[in-house]
Amino acid sequence: MVPSLRKVYNEVFTVERFQQFLTDLDSHYPGAIEFRLAETPVFVSKEFAQKLFEACESIIDVITDPSFKDLTDRSMPPGERVPNENDHAHMIAFDFGVCEDGQGGLVPQLIEMQGFPTLFGFQVHFPDLLRKYFPVPDNYSQYLNGLNHDSYLRQLKEVIVGNTPVENVILLEIKPHDQKTRIDFYTTHDYLGIAIVCITELIQEGKKLYYLRDGVKTQVKRIYNRVIFDELKAKKDTLGSHVDITQDLDVQWIPHPNWFYRISKFTIPFIRHVYVPETWFVNELKQVPGDLENYVLKPLFSFAGQGVKIDVTQEDIVNLTDPENWILQRKVKYADVIPTPDVPAKVEIRIMYLWQDGWQRPRPAINLARLSKGKMIGVDYNKNKEWVGGSVAFFEQ
Repeated sequence: MVPSLRKVYNEVFTVERFQQFLTDLDSHYPGAIEFRLAETPVFVSKEFAQKLFEACESIIDVITDPSFKDLTDRSMPPGERVPNENDHAHMIAFDFGVCEDGQGGLVPQLIEMQGFPTLFGFQVHFPDLLRKYFPVPDNYSQYLNGLNHDSYLRQLKEVIVGNTPVENVILLEIKPHDQKTRIDFYTTHDYLGIAIVCITELIQEGKKLYYLRDGVKTQVKRIYNRVIFDELKAKKDTLGSHVDITQDLDVQWIPHPNWFYRISKFTIPFIRHVYVPETWFVNELKQVPGDLENYVLKPLFSFAGQGVKIDVTQEDIVNLTDPENWILQRKVKYADVIPTPDVPAKVEIRIMYLWQDGWQRPRPAINLARLSKGKMIGVDYNKNKEWVGGSVAFFEQ
């Protein structure tokens, strides 16, 4: 996206150097990276970054409005509301497609958002190592809002650990060592010192939770939550005995599980901005658009792109039994923006915010990027392709 940097990068790129990078990356956490990494980062100019942050701040205006909780109360499925909700999400991620503006330029378009953690640890480790192998100017960084490696990690620790003794803080997940994102758990553990705990390993005594730390029963006072309820529900019958985390428990949540639903696809119909595609709850449609080929149909309560229909028909709309739980969103035209050895790649950029207790608003901290050559960004649409997968955007400082 910065032509001069792209030209230099592509000219010096070799498959051999990229393999050396991957081997080095794997050596730190052998076998832990299960997803494909793209052969290139994305370079973002100050001009395009300004558009991204303008869109994010406009969405945050909605999230910080006093009426937001009332507006999103319906977002939580029955039985999944967790007590003791706090007043803000400690982490928020906004996904933007890099799209054509119809006039030869590029604009961001919101795809999704989540009030939930993402790769806040791995996006430190991976881009830092990438710099050793490929040309990234010193005035370009994965960190946002003036942060650097050290100040970012201090801020991350303040959000996740706070003033709680580190032994009383855990990262909670379902079978964490089997998850495709486990590399992020390992880097987070190394950066912050918190234990990685499976939900089946929690010990409950009344309202208090414990885990075994080096064989010693240790109280859990603060949970960095990585549990997605959809996955918990899907694995319930095979998971075995585990604590019901929807109970009233004597713990602090980072972030509280309810924010996963409040800040999600559910929020998008309430936002009106030039960088946010028009979106409606299906049950609130006055008339089904005649050009459904220009829309995508998404279920509210699913994750990782499950159930999304990109070739929508009238029958798909009519046959919905719960139209209140689906959104219809205008498609965006991703730009073929990254020149590669064969065909250009499309890009999504995730802007990752932290929200420390005491702040009036969340602040941008770090990012990730994903490259695709298929209809959608996900793995299933990019099989047997190169210069696709997970990456990072280096922002001009």
